[in-house]
Amino acid sequence: MPTGHAEAETPAVVTRPVTAESYKAAFRRHPGGVAVVTADPGDGPVALTLTSLTSVNLDPPLLAFSLSHASSAAAAMLRASTVVVHLLDVRHLEIAKLGASSGVDRFADRRIWTRLPGGEPLFHSVTNWLRCRVAHRLEVGGATLMICEVLETGESADEERTPLVYQDRAWFRLESGARL
Repeated sequence: MPTGHAEAETPAVVTRPVTAESYKAAFRRHPGGVAVVTADPGDGPVALTLTSLTSVNLDPPLLAFSLSHASSAAAAMLRASTVVVHLLDVRHLEIAKLGASSGVDRFADRRIWTRLPGGEPLFHSVTNWLRCRVAHRLEVGGATLMICEVLETGESADEERTPLVYQDRAWFRLESGARL
C-alpha cells in the first residue's frame, strides 16, 4: 500500500559468530567511566582500575563490578569483606594508570593514600568515593561479579569535576561543552 513517502533504504545488517576478539572489540568501542577499587583483606592493600562499575539498587544502595580472575589484585579482593570504590575524574589519571599497572607497588607513595577507620585504603585526592561491604560474589566464567552494599560515601569540596572516560584503550576527558 503506497504511503506517499519514499521508503528509505535499509542498510544491510552483517552478523557473524562471536569470537573473543569481536567481543573485546565491541566493548573497547563502548566508553566507560573510570573507577579504582581498593581493599586490604589483612595482608596488604591492593587496587585495580575498572570501567565495569554499575549502580544496581537504591534501597539498599548496591553497586556491582566485574573482577577478572587474571587481575593481580583478584585473590586479595576475593578475600576482602569491604572495598572502597573511587570514582575518578581527569585529575586522577595517574591513579587510574597506577591501578591498571601490573608489577608495581601501587601503595609505595604514602603521600597519595591513607586508611579509613575500618582499615580500607583510600586515595585521598579523589572527588568521590564509596566504602562498601561485599554482599555477594557470583563466579561467572573467568570472573567474579562483586555486588557491594554502599555503607558510606565521601567527596571532596572541589566543584571542578571533569569525568575521566576510557574507550578503545585510551583515556579521555568528558567536557561540559560536549553535552548534547
